[in-house]
Amino acid sequence: MRIGPRRLAELGPLSVALRCPHPRPRARAAMRRTREEVDATLQIAKLKAAELLPVVHCLGFGPGAGAAVGDSCLLELEPALCQQLEAGHSLVIRGDKDEQAVLCSKDKTYDLRIADTSNMLLFIPGCKTPDQLKMEETHCNIIHTEIFGFSNNYWELRRCRPKLKKLKKLLMENIYEGPDSQKEKDSNHSKYTTKDLLDQIQASEEEIMTQLQVLNACEIEGYWRILDFDYEMKLLNHVTQLVDSESWSFDKVPLNPCLQELGPLEPEEMIEHCLKCYGKKYIEEGEVYFELSADKICRATAQMLLQNAVKFNLAEFQEVWQQSVPEGMITSLDQLKGLALVDRHSRPEIIFLLKVDDLPEDNQERFNSLFSLREKWTEEDIAPYIQDLCGEKQTIGALLTKYSRSSIQNGVKVYNSRRPIS
Repeated sequence: MRIGPRRLAELGPLSVALRCPHPRPRARAAMRRTREEVDATLQIAKLKAAELLPVVHCLGFGPGAGAAVGDSCLLELEPALCQQLEAGHSLVIRGDKDEQAVLCSKDKTYDLRIADTSNMLLFIPGCKTPDQLKMEETHCNIIHTEIFGFSNNYWELRRCRPKLKKLKKLLMENIYEGPDSQKEKDSNHSKYTTKDLLDQIQASEEEIMTQLQVLNACEIEGYWRILDFDYEMKLLNHVTQLVDSESWSFDKVPLNPCLQELGPLEPEEMIEHCLKCYGKKYIEEGEVYFELSADKICRATAQMLLQNAVKFNLAEFQEVWQQSVPEGMITSLDQLKGLALVDRHSRPEIIFLLKVDDLPEDNQERFNSLFSLREKWTEEDIAPYIQDLCGEKQTIGALLTKYSRSSIQNGVKVYNSRRPIS
């Protein structure tokens, strides 16, 4: 469902809020009041006419006012969204039947909820505000206006995090294992275009495209695919071995020579995709280069080592990890935030895979999952696993205060659950 500028203009600017004792006023012809009747009403209300604008709106319910109930909705928008509509952009309501509806602009997502009001909201076409009346010379000081419809509620928007967990779930239905895999010869597997994802994911287009980059997704023949991790590591290994054999700097890997050398082994678009995932593109003297990220390469190598082990002796892991990365790169546990967790209370110390992407999207469920895994957390350990839950102007400290209790253990501040974990 799309709400365009014209539709919004019909609703928002034309609404007037009045207290009305009758929840469903009886439709009737608008009353024609005289100036004397207006002045008498002001006197009864103990209002001084001299302190008011001379122009008076005389309102009456038109014959179709009752029938119009439910045909229109009021939507409260912040100024920035109004400006987008006025510029010709659209707002889109997204959500399946079993999901809470959200409203998306081009780059933000909002919860869409009904807010009740004690004042009846009236729809009055052509109603002029006091500021507009001050700017006009009105010949008649009584304006008779028919009420088009009324409502006791409106739609309220609240900025929320995009609901992106479903995106990875959809793409994982059919991961890309390479052009020669048997799966690619079978056309029955699910595939999703950009339009398909926009229809099914409760997030703005910009947020979806950003998450596709985070997931290292690749558009293949018009469909978005997540590469099988083993295949992704195969591509990365080809690239790092070529860099080593050619004695190139990881800060300056030329695109065209890469494609020429590795093209016979893998599709050129896959080689370029790998360079984009693990490096930053730049142009120098007309040639395209990539600056490969040591942190990303070290992180991916650690994931490869950890994914086949339930738990790994920390000291042994660090030794094997350093030996596995390309020469010249330095490994650090800081590179594994949100990917792996170290248990320093065990003897010997261990490390195991714990990806933030695999945790629940809901705040309370996320904390329940973390506290079921470990009873007490330091802020340093838990921060990478709740950072993505922070909304606008919200801090990790505020989340911890809301969902956990703090205490001091051996001189260190730790956090545990506010509620029993089953």
